[in-house]
This record gives sequence, C-alpha cells and structure tokens, in this order.
Amino acid sequence: MPVHLSVDQLARDLSIRDLTDPAAGPHALQLVLDRAVDALAQQWGCEVRWWRGERIVTAGDNYDNLGYRGDDVTRDARYTRYVDDRRMLRSHSTALIPGALRALATDPVDDVLLVCPGIVYRRDSIDRLHTGTPHQLDLWRVTRRPAPMTTADLDEMITVLVDALLPGAQHRHEDRVHSYTVLGRQVDVARDGEWIEVAECGLADPRVLRRAGMDRAYSGLALGMGLDRMLMLRKGIDDIRILRSTDPAVVVQLTHLAPYRPVSAMPAIRRDLSVAVDHDDQAEDLGDRVRDALGPAADCVESVEILARTPCSRLPPQALQRLGARSDQENLLLAVVLRHLDRTLTDHEANQLRDRIYAAVHQGSAHQWAATS
Repeated sequence: MPVHLSVDQLARDLSIRDLTDPAAGPHALQLVLDRAVDALAQQWGCEVRWWRGERIVTAGDNYDNLGYRGDDVTRDARYTRYVDDRRMLRSHSTALIPGALRALATDPVDDVLLVCPGIVYRRDSIDRLHTGTPHQLDLWRVTRRPAPMTTADLDEMITVLVDALLPGAQHRHEDRVHSYTVLGRQVDVARDGEWIEVAECGLADPRVLRRAGMDRAYSGLALGMGLDRMLMLRKGIDDIRILRSTDPAVVVQLTHLAPYRPVSAMPAIRRDLSVAVDHDDQAEDLGDRVRDALGPAADCVESVEILARTPCSRLPPQALQRLGARSDQENLLLAVVLRHLDRTLTDHEANQLRDRIYAAVHQGSAHQWAATS
C-alpha cells in the first residue's frame, strides 16, 4: 500500500502558487509559455486548446494511460506523493495529457495543439537548479491529416521552439526512450561551453492516443519541457529560488524576459554534517526530508551536497557509537550551504537551520547536537 500524504502535507503542497497561472498574478514564466504556444500556432496554423486540469490526478493518468509499466520504480511512494490509493499529486505535466486527449476525442478537430502547463510535484535534490515543485509544459500536436506525423515534423517543432525561446541558441538531440513516445529524443542547448537539457519529445505513441478514445486516423507529436529552466536560461538566472523571490527589486524583473540583473549577493554560510542514513538514500531523499522539516524556511537552503559516503560496516566502533548507526547503514558527509535571498543570516539562525536539517536526515540512534549560539 502506498504511503499517503497527511492532511497538513497536502494542504501545504496545494497552497504553493502555480507561477504559470495568470489568475495568481503575472510572472515571466507565463511569457515563456505564451511565446512557445504562439510560435507553434503561427507555424502550423492549427487550433490551440489549453488544458490545465487539476493538481491531483489519478495514478492511471499519471502512469497507466501513458504506458508506464506496472512495476515501474517511479510508482514507489519514495518518488510519488500519493493522496490515497488511487490519486496523487501529478509528478509531471504529461499527466494532464490523457484528460486533454479524452476531451479532444469527444469534441474532435483535424489539427490541434494541446497545451498542458503547470506546477508538478517530484522528488528532487536541493541545489541552485532543482526544486521539488518545478513548472513544466507539455505541448502535443494531434492531427488526423492524411499523412501521419514524422520525425521531420518533430525537427520542425524543436527548431521553432528553440528559436522562439532562446534565439540564436545551438541545439542538438539524442535518442531517449519514453513510455508515451515513439522515436523519443532529449533536446539540449549549448550554453557556456556545455550542453543543457531543455526538453524531452518524440512521436506520440499511438497506444496513448487509442487509450484516450482517439481513432486510428490520428497521429501526433509529444514534447515536454521544464519552464523554470527555460526561463533561467533566457534571463541568465543561476538560482531557481529567485523565481519565487518576494524582494520588490527581483519581482519587477520577473515581469519581463530581459536579462536578469543581480540585486544582491548575500553571504553563504556552510555547515558540514556527518549523518547515518539507509544504504539506498540519495540526494533526492535528503532533499525531500529537508523540505518537509523546514517548510517555508527551506528557501534558505541553497544546497545539500553529499561529499562522501562510507558504508558503516567500515567505520571503527567508536564512530558507530557516536552516530548510533547500524552496520547496514551508510555514513554521509554533507555540505549544507545556507543563503537567504534577501538578507544575511545570523550565525544563530544558521546553526538552528543546521540542527533542524541534521534532525531531518540523520537516522542513527545517537544525536550530536552542535552549539546553537
């Protein structure tokens, strides 16, 4: 049986603002979204249908109706925020696609761009580029024109989007396997001497269309992208927390797509922790625990990095005793970087946050609390 979110956890997650939704106020993410949709609609001359859906979806739409295997590891409660045995907080914007396709099947057109944007909930590490509540966008072109969609159409879609969102950027693609596409790809763009992933795409798997009630005359293109990363690339933002800053000098810069001008550089405070965890715990597990434990104060955590991991079976007895660790656990050395976006943290505040993080991630029976002065 999956582990369910508590009432308080669900209320907290549902209260997080969806920055793509104009009803909650303007944000530059909406400008990225609109540019993507406008560019494709103008290129293809097709109808556009928006489908925002609900944050709580069935596990069927998040997994089964997209072709995920019944034993897929992503279904585990470590990766998924279950509301009950049948429902969950959507873990990707593609979970909105089955509903959008069913609506299309009941009100069909010959050529349409389905637009499914919004906040999603996922397991992720804590660093300057990742968050547990990112914003994603799925764009699916579904058509019943005589000639089915091909990889040439997919090439066109990628080029139009990159040119519209990151003018002049060089891009490439590599083969990838997705449960809901055929001939899947990952799209990367070049930035500062490295390749950065910006989208996953492919030809829409006919089985996904059939499950939604689309007849065999339909074919399609399927593309999903991270809107946060696209905006950060467009504006030159290097810390994802900035997208939710309430500093007026930052907020005003998140109403347009001009390059971001840093407002201030608050000093970072580093604290190293030695903790015992289960042997299969990863940075993403630690990130979830820290977010749950700190709540809104998690915005002060710039990163939680695993510097070293050592099987506890290799530790000397005194170290095992100090940690209260079992021999089947692992000892992690963590570097925790704390930095408030708008002001300088005091040492006292930093130490309090460090101790709360320690309590959240350490799974030994002994606790080494540091001084909080």
